[in-house]
Amino acid sequence: MMLVGESAPFMHFSPPVVTRSNTVIFSLDIQTSAKNVVIEALAGANGQTNWSQATDYSYQIAPCPMALTPKNRLYFGGAGGTVFYCDSPDATNLPSFTRTAFYGINQYLTNSNSFNSTLHICTPITSDRYGDIFFGFQAVGTSPLGAQGGLARIDFDGSGTWIGGSNAIGTNISFQAAVDCAPALSVDQKTVYLVFRPTSGSSSSYLAAMDSRTLAPLASVSLIDPQTKTAALATGSSTASPTVGPDGDVYFGVLGNSGYHTESGWLLHFDSSLSVVKTPALFGWDVTDSIVDASLVPSYTGNSKYLLASKFNIYSTKDYHMAIFDPQQSVVDSQSGVTVMATVMSIPSPNAYEWCVNTSAIDPFTKSLLANNEDGNLYRWDFTSNLLTEKIELATTQTGTAYTPTVVGVDGTVYAINHGVLFAVGR
Repeated sequence: MMLVGESAPFMHFSPPVVTRSNTVIFSLDIQTSAKNVVIEALAGANGQTNWSQATDYSYQIAPCPMALTPKNRLYFGGAGGTVFYCDSPDATNLPSFTRTAFYGINQYLTNSNSFNSTLHICTPITSDRYGDIFFGFQAVGTSPLGAQGGLARIDFDGSGTWIGGSNAIGTNISFQAAVDCAPALSVDQKTVYLVFRPTSGSSSSYLAAMDSRTLAPLASVSLIDPQTKTAALATGSSTASPTVGPDGDVYFGVLGNSGYHTESGWLLHFDSSLSVVKTPALFGWDVTDSIVDASLVPSYTGNSKYLLASKFNIYSTKDYHMAIFDPQQSVVDSQSGVTVMATVMSIPSPNAYEWCVNTSAIDPFTKSLLANNEDGNLYRWDFTSNLLTEKIELATTQTGTAYTPTVVGVDGTVYAINHGVLFAVGR
């Protein structure tokens, strides 16, 4: 089944969300001068449209964010840093939506034009187990809030709070939330992590840890290239987000600034307090690594309880792989001399095209990974055989596509975006 999507092939997209009742909800970015967004809800069983809601969110900075909380509340982005929500996303006709703002809805209503023109949500929305949400924002020009960017929290009851990027790091330099970088929560949900980039200049970007209830700053660490010991790059065109392992360790992908790591980057690795810098992995550019339980890789004989799945594209030599890294076992990288995570297994792209992945889906029932490729196909990488055991053609011709997420629905249907179109692939 093919779902209608945006036609621009090089755009990044928000992943669809799927309710427990198998309603598939996604954002449809409309190619108009206003660059506004429509939210569509479809029945997963047959693709029938349940409802469609226009928004005033503009995707000039980032795709429209959405989140489905454990309480089945749907959130999506609005203008001026606001969000809309509804508590009946499975409705077969248009549900009612409520707008809320992390700085107070009354403040928005009395000064909406100023907020709309200056303040923008710039990251995906992350929900905790209680239904509270987190997202990053940026200001274009001078917003009524004053800050150039930061992290926002909205409680399930509608109350909100926020912290500016400079305060999160503890500096007078202006910082804003990294575009397309989803906030990540610690295993106990008490800490929230986000990357902040300098508004201008050459200062380092920082990974910051904040109290998830109050957003009080806890720690921050400068993102450093492991080879040159200088500032790594958390660029505005990357969709990398922090990954938190089951042991609490935090991972984040950056571009390097020397040799082939300039284009392949590094996966930086920290303990939960961000005070200990641990062994990095070889690739970090524009990817959020997926957690793979070690039991899903039968050939693995190490001691780690979990592994990390990533693409591993070396663009200058067109050496394109998907790879599994071991965060507890290390080797010396022959290119840089840096000690890095060992590669447990990898598989090359079958047609010398890039793996166009910013988040791959792990299927624990079949011990496999599902990922898009720029050759226009969706592939299943079987961890038992280390083979690409399934190939589904999504596009007959390919002229390039943005790195995109892959999601598995409640009934096993795989949702993959290719060349600006959302596909639903089932048996």
